[in-house]
Amino acid sequence: MGNPNKTLDALLVISYQTGDKKALALLFKRWNKKICVQAYRYNNDWESAKDVTQETWRTVITKIHSLRDANRFGSWVMTIASRKALDDIKREKKVFREFNEEYWVDKTIGLNTVDTRDQQIRLALNAITELPVDQRIVLKLFYLEEYSLKEISAITNVSISTVKTRLFRAREKMKLILKK
Repeated sequence: MGNPNKTLDALLVISYQTGDKKALALLFKRWNKKICVQAYRYNNDWESAKDVTQETWRTVITKIHSLRDANRFGSWVMTIASRKALDDIKREKKVFREFNEEYWVDKTIGLNTVDTRDQQIRLALNAITELPVDQRIVLKLFYLEEYSLKEISAITNVSISTVKTRLFRAREKMKLILKK
């Protein structure tokens, strides 16, 4: 049997498509925070993330009736959020940093022990910040978010072979950085 969360989302989508306005409110409750966090990961700014989230919901409301496979709502909405976040970055001409140093410093607080594993974690987290943006995105989506190559391709709007190449290059660059 399928994922119960996916099934619930699909039922809510179908209910909304057939006229039940309350279904959208439930989808909003279930997905709003996830969308906002996804947007934040792209631009590292909560205010921008909130704006992207609002824009994402505008798009969802206008295009949800054209969503043919209600079971794909989750990846569909996250793709919209990711693209809106990237559009926001381009529009604002920001320096795009998927994981800024503050994020990694917060994650490594308390890792000041001599423990080798903790040192390795700290080095790996710092190395990720040195990767180009496109490689950081793919690395994060693949390892942290556990998306498939096909899903990453849809989210980033590049071919699967490009995703594979970026993932390979990110791994290779991480090795070089960590050897230093």
